[in-house]
Amino acid sequence: MNEDKYVVEGLYGVYLLYCTNPEYEGRTYIGYTVDPNRRIKQHNRGTHSGGARRTNNRGPWEMVLLVYGFPNDISALGFEWAWQHPDRSRRLRHVTKKKHHEKMYDFHLRVLSEMLRVGPWNRLALTIRWLKQEFAREFPSDLSPPRHMPIAYGPVISKKIGQSQGTTSQTSVQDDDKCLCYFCYEVVCQSEKITCISPGCLLAAHVICLAKVFRKGSFIIAVEGRCPECDAHILWGDLVRKMRGCYSNLTSSGTDSRAHCD
Repeated sequence: MNEDKYVVEGLYGVYLLYCTNPEYEGRTYIGYTVDPNRRIKQHNRGTHSGGARRTNNRGPWEMVLLVYGFPNDISALGFEWAWQHPDRSRRLRHVTKKKHHEKMYDFHLRVLSEMLRVGPWNRLALTIRWLKQEFAREFPSDLSPPRHMPIAYGPVISKKIGQSQGTTSQTSVQDDDKCLCYFCYEVVCQSEKITCISPGCLLAAHVICLAKVFRKGSFIIAVEGRCPECDAHILWGDLVRKMRGCYSNLTSSGTDSRAHCD
């Protein structure tokens, strides 16, 4: 019931999912949301309901942890990206790689512990909330969150600023509609986003950022190049045609179809 849930107004959150399906148990997923209750339903219902490709048909999933208190979506998306890619974040170069016998769940929590103690995140008024207490872990004494970041327990309800209490927030924009550019790490709007043609590749970037790479400094316009994510050789015209919706299932010979995280 709503009375048992903590109401958060103007929520921008980054969450950790845990898979309880025996076939995939232990798998994890990190994402961004403005409405945790709606988002977990989307993940468990599948991509046709707005869920992510990586969680599709692998549920049920539990949203076990939520970090919120970010001032805006850009701040939250930056945190999400760094948590997903600690090896590529310049702020997390000191974090050791996943150990051979370390479970991915434990690794994500270790990375989170480090993130909360470095700038710019250590200056934010964040809350770390265990939505499912049975999954809660104690932070190591030497990696505890800053004292101004409370650790809370229990479910939440997201409420728009000025919205009457008792109703959850609704928005016409899906959480996954926003992402960070592969090159400049700024938010990419749908109208500015260009993606790779390779099946399974999750590259997303501003058109102008990818065009600069494909131009290689020697062409007036972009002609061809390699995807920085999957290394597939691509013609610029094919990328533009996909962006404009001229076709939906373009594949190219020699494409590296490795599975990537959603």
